[in-house]
Amino acid sequence: MALRIVFCGTPAFAVPSLQRLIAEPDFEIAGVITQPDRPRGRGQEIRSSPVKDAAVAAGIPVYQPAKIKSGEAYDYFKGLSPDAVVIIAYGQIISQRLIEIPRLGWINLHASLLPKYRGAAPINWAIANGEKLTGLTTMLIDAGLDTGPMLLKYQTGIGADETAPELTAQLADAGAPLIVETLRKLDRAEIAPTPQDNSQATFAPILKKDDGRIDWWLTAHKIYNRIRGLQPWPGASTTFRGKHCQIWGKPLKPVSAGGTPGIILPTQEDGLLVICGGSTVLRVEQVQLEGRNRVTDAEFMNGARIMPGEHFGT
Repeated sequence: MALRIVFCGTPAFAVPSLQRLIAEPDFEIAGVITQPDRPRGRGQEIRSSPVKDAAVAAGIPVYQPAKIKSGEAYDYFKGLSPDAVVIIAYGQIISQRLIEIPRLGWINLHASLLPKYRGAAPINWAIANGEKLTGLTTMLIDAGLDTGPMLLKYQTGIGADETAPELTAQLADAGAPLIVETLRKLDRAEIAPTPQDNSQATFAPILKKDDGRIDWWLTAHKIYNRIRGLQPWPGASTTFRGKHCQIWGKPLKPVSAGGTPGIILPTQEDGLLVICGGSTVLRVEQVQLEGRNRVTDAEFMNGARIMPGEHFGT
């Protein structure tokens, strides 16, 4: 008999796992729960979530409660009688009475090697903090924030130039077979859930606009980690002549330079260079001033006509 599954998720990261579960003959997707349609993008058009789009395309019933803690949502889950609920980046806290409904529990796919990087943005903070390894953990959720007992793990390296969107896509694809393996082994009682060591926990909070502000006193390599990790939002940002701007770039090695961090060194040979902490140098490759298009460093220098001693930041 097929394992009866309810799937909870919202972003594109959850879609490969949903599609894999739909394709496997030993799973029955009884329903998909996702966040309500909301305004998205610059035009603020009302759009459905990637998970909803995938479910509709596969002919799976979709439920979009404003609050999953509501009595209506509880009755919906009870009525579906799931063996397990798979939850991936859904976006709402699950109440204890909902957790108790499926006999196998709620299985979460979390994008870190727990207990490190609990929270909403584990991929972004792992890159921004310069981690070399990351991965995925399946776990049984409890009433805490990513604190439940662990089931299976997948580990992978983080490339020296890998960005958050690139790593997100890789982990999304890797999560699909991990979810399938977890459900099958859990159903056959082949997994012993392992409690997390709370003393080793770190936190990956939801990203805020201010997280992208560049501290030029950091080394060029640390700034580059933040440029990679905080894509696509909030991005790595600073100010130039009092205006907000985003930058993209890479550290230059083994170039070093004396001077106050943030000072701009426009050159013909190496392009737009900025002094960073530790006498390191960042090569700025692209710039986007507020209200303008993203341009190359050469286009920026030609338009700005940078004067000696000018700087990014305050």
